[in-house]
Amino acid sequence: MKEIGDYLKETRVNNGVSLDEASEDLNISKDNLENLEDGNVKAFKDIYALKEIVREYSKYLGIDPDKIMDEFNDFMFEHTSKISLEDIEEARKISKEKEEKPKVISPYTYIPKPKPSLKNIKWKKVFLILGIIILIIFIIIVWNNFTKSSREVTNELMGRVGENHEFSN
Repeated sequence: MKEIGDYLKETRVNNGVSLDEASEDLNISKDNLENLEDGNVKAFKDIYALKEIVREYSKYLGIDPDKIMDEFNDFMFEHTSKISLEDIEEARKISKEKEEKPKVISPYTYIPKPKPSLKNIKWKKVFLILGIIILIIFIIIVWNNFTKSSREVTNELMGRVGENHEFSN
């Protein structure tokens, strides 16, 4: 990263641009630009913010941003591939501890989750009750038709049995 920072600084100086002027034009703090030119990656909390600063600064200085971003990505790959497993595990523990802590909710910034509206609940109940009623009516009609047809069959059979019985005497 030091090489990238030196290259950016050299280009800025060759273009005759002061650090204050670049900071003001890009709306990036002077400290961030100094840390970038010094190759101090640890001064940046967010790697994506650093990446964006590198891209914007290179565009501002008239350097091909794709070339600088390739070098930056190579540096990040080299840097992150050397992180030990112990460091990764430690980072995981720290992130779990942060997740486990209860969040403090300010009454001024808290946005409550919307509660289900009564309209939706009422309509769901109405459709459920109507569905049950229709199902009960359907069952009654089927049952009635089944028992009616079985009564007719039984009456016919009984009538025939009675007729056959009379013929046999």
